[in-house]
Amino acid sequence: MEKQLNGQKILIIGGAKYLGLSIARKTSEAGAKVIIGARSIEKAFQAVSQLPLANVIQIDITDESTIAAAAAELKHIDHIIITASAHHNAAIRDLEHDKIVTAFEAKVIGPMLLAKHFAPILSSTGSILLFSGVAAWKPTPGYTVMGVTNGAVAFLVSQLARELAPIRVNSISPGITDSGTWDILGQQEKEALLKNAAVSSLVGRAGTSDDIVNTALWLLSAGNISGETIHIEGGARYL
Repeated sequence: MEKQLNGQKILIIGGAKYLGLSIARKTSEAGAKVIIGARSIEKAFQAVSQLPLANVIQIDITDESTIAAAAAELKHIDHIIITASAHHNAAIRDLEHDKIVTAFEAKVIGPMLLAKHFAPILSSTGSILLFSGVAAWKPTPGYTVMGVTNGAVAFLVSQLARELAPIRVNSISPGITDSGTWDILGQQEKEALLKNAAVSSLVGRAGTSDDIVNTALWLLSAGNISGETIHIEGGARYL
């Protein structure tokens, strides 16, 4: 692979598993110095053992003090990718205040505070990449918190892109993606989920990790794209 990220420092928050880890592998292969930010240092060290030129730093996206401490320690970063999330999928009648707050902290408040502390040490040609999701464009009973937090991410990138310019800020909005997240369902239920996602897509298939990872890698080098949400869900939001 061409080393298009050769020597660049990339902080991936949520990079110890699933899509975050897949992105960490790809950016590492492209020559980047990957730093995985995680609340659980143990899991993060297991992840970096698979990667060359990788390191770990403790960051809890819901704890501003850890964000500030990490920025002070790292001193310079070229790109930041945040895949962290906290789900509270429940009917409106069953919603819990603290779980709603945690979901917003992970997807919206935490990234804002991270921008606060990291913008001063980000390269002027660097970027911040967040993750939204198709739930924002397909209202579904039981997924209101997910839909609203993901929608807020799309608005957040446009605001941050304007205020932090020339630092670029974008987001990726995936649909149902076979990234390992759904393995917890068991093989039969997972296959049913992916089959339903294929039927609910204009392209007739569910997403793959490569769909997302390749888009993330492209956005890191897409110097004329900022304030955008890139939809990687096969047009599922139109059905």
